[in-house]
Amino acid sequence: MNAQCPANADSSPSAAALAVKHLLDRLLAAISLLFFSPLFLIIYVAIKIEGRGPAIFKQKRVGQGEKTFKLYKFRSMIVEAEADGKPALCQKDDKRLTKLGRFLREHHLDELPQLWNVIKGEMSFVGYRPERRYYIDQIVAIDPQYELLYKMRPGLFSTATLYNGYTDTMEKMIERLHMDLEYQRTWSLWQDIKIITLTTLSIVTGKKF
Repeated sequence: MNAQCPANADSSPSAAALAVKHLLDRLLAAISLLFFSPLFLIIYVAIKIEGRGPAIFKQKRVGQGEKTFKLYKFRSMIVEAEADGKPALCQKDDKRLTKLGRFLREHHLDELPQLWNVIKGEMSFVGYRPERRYYIDQIVAIDPQYELLYKMRPGLFSTATLYNGYTDTMEKMIERLHMDLEYQRTWSLWQDIKIITLTTLSIVTGKKF
């Protein structure tokens, strides 16, 4: 599999621009966390009622500066989803998804706890989706430019997720990488506002992506 690299993919925003982005991210995340707190409580209780296991799922991901952090999600799969210790991408009609978890994933509501990752400074509202080291190593073996993404914080929302959906194959991961590199190369606050607006409208209207 050959991967073509976008022109000028190594360009990135200035330190001052990233500082402004980071400040706005944390402010918006704090407001969103407060606004959605009733929904957080409803989802949390619903997961606990549905079955055993924690309502919040934590998993190690790699972010800015290639630093590992714990990413938070509402648990959408059965507790034994990866009992064998081998990472596996979620597929369409994945039997590991709980009934409630399937609904949460289809509407991206399982991602809401990542607002806390944004407040902690580990993620941005918009950026590349953080991945596990297991898959990063496979991606880098095909296209080493993945490491350019470490210049920015990963995001709760992304261009790739909005237009390419969840990634369930390595081919889609490489396609996502190229979209993420293009986002990084052409980044602007206006672009972030556009992605946040379009993603929010898609979620609110029930559009699956």
